[in-house]
Amino acid sequence: MARPRKPLLSRERIVDTARALVDAEGLAAVSTRRLAAELGVSGPSLYNHFRTKDQILEAVADSVSAQVDLSMFDADDARDWRTALHDWAASYRAALTRHPNIVPVLASGPGRRPAGLRLADAVFGAMVDAGWPAAQATSIGALMRYFIMGSALGSFAGGFVDDEAAYDPADYPHLGQAHLLAERQEVIDERAFETGLRALLDGLALQYEQVTAGQAAGAQGFGPPLRGR
Repeated sequence: MARPRKPLLSRERIVDTARALVDAEGLAAVSTRRLAAELGVSGPSLYNHFRTKDQILEAVADSVSAQVDLSMFDADDARDWRTALHDWAASYRAALTRHPNIVPVLASGPGRRPAGLRLADAVFGAMVDAGWPAAQATSIGALMRYFIMGSALGSFAGGFVDDEAAYDPADYPHLGQAHLLAERQEVIDERAFETGLRALLDGLALQYEQVTAGQAAGAQGFGPPLRGR
């Protein structure tokens, strides 16, 4: 009887295996030797697809960026810029919380990663189309990335130990319930993200009113058109 054939080695298999390894054990667990063992192949065969470990991690990072929903920025989508940013940010954070160990790689910026560049292009283009000057659209993209990445780098609630004795009221009179935070980590962190996101969007909405008012005044001849600074 013929022996079953091994699945062909491909970039997709390598990236999927590397991503699972990063998820389970962190960035330090990834090496070409370890990946080859996980895939059941010889180490040199990986070099037909990736020259270095760093290239593999870049591909893993881009595979996570590709999980972010960008449909709210489509030309035929009815959501306004604020709702689109909200829904995109929620999808982005969800992707990062599924793969938190790859966040340090993503935090370095999109580089040459295709999905990361498509993400940046979609956000910038949607803000410009909504009426934001290009310079401010760039700032919005950066601001959103700072906020989303920061929220995914660690858990506020998970940073408190669940030992009530650690919070002596003589030293920490306001932390009497802090030992309960860890067990409600997901709810607390999600609520904190949503609170911050809405506050951020409220502030942008106020700026947008000023932008559109300045553009309207310029169009009517009441002053020079507003330009990004």
